[in-house]
Order: sequence, then structure tokens, then C-alpha cells
Amino acid sequence: MNTFESAPLWRRLAALLYDVLVLVAIWMVAAALVLLAFRGEVDVARQPPLYHFVLQGVLLALTALYFVVSWSRGGQTIGMRAWRVSILDAQGRFPDARRSLARFALATGSTLLLGSGFLWCLFDPDRRALHDILAKTRMVRLPRSAT
Repeated sequence: MNTFESAPLWRRLAALLYDVLVLVAIWMVAAALVLLAFRGEVDVARQPPLYHFVLQGVLLALTALYFVVSWSRGGQTIGMRAWRVSILDAQGRFPDARRSLARFALATGSTLLLGSGFLWCLFDPDRRALHDILAKTRMVRLPRSAT
């Protein structure tokens, strides 16, 4: 596939933690904009059910956009840059948008299943998570000079 070493689970999770911090900032702005669009009170418990549906849809779409654009345009999110890891496809290139979207969907499913797909990399000889196997991608550790 390539000469890069597979990223260990702890490094993947550290990068994901950094990305969650970035996403929380994005989600806060998005939630405020959705709240303004509904002209609602700050008490979200008083919002109509449509508000919650729209908000969840917007947050999911922004999260997908963050990961898909980052992976397909440079193989890395902000958290991945900090921890020197990258996503590559089977040819050693950054995944295209379609493959990145598939990886995002599969990783989301894995997260909903208590992270079981992430734990797969502890048993896979190439340290691939289940969503990487299914999406035909690989998370690699980059040398210090690569970032």
C-alpha cells in the first residue's frame, strides 16, 4: 500500500479528541444560527420538535462536511495534523470525496456501536479500524518532516 507505518489507536483517539474540540466550536455557532432562525428562546426545551430535527441535521451535515473535505483535500483534519496522522486510500493517495463520505458514515456507525470498529485495529495485523477496511482506506503515522 505504502511505506508509512499504521497509526496506533491512541494516536487516532488523540487526533479525534482535538477534532471534537474544533467541532464543538462549529456546533455552537451552528446551534446559535438555528436558534435565531427559529426565533426561539434560549430554553431549547420550549422549542418545537422541528427545531431539534433541523438542529441535529445541521450538526450532522457540518460534521460530515468537516471530515469529508479535510480527508479528500489533504488527508488530514486539524487534529490529525497535530498528531501527524493521515488517511490514504489503497493507492497511497488521499481518498476522494466519495470514499471519504463512506469512511465517515462507517466510522459514525462504529461510534454508535460503542466504538467497536475502532477497537478492531487492536486485532488487525495492519492496525486498520473496521471502517478503514470497509472503506478501503488506511490511517498512517507521518514522519516529523511530513507535516
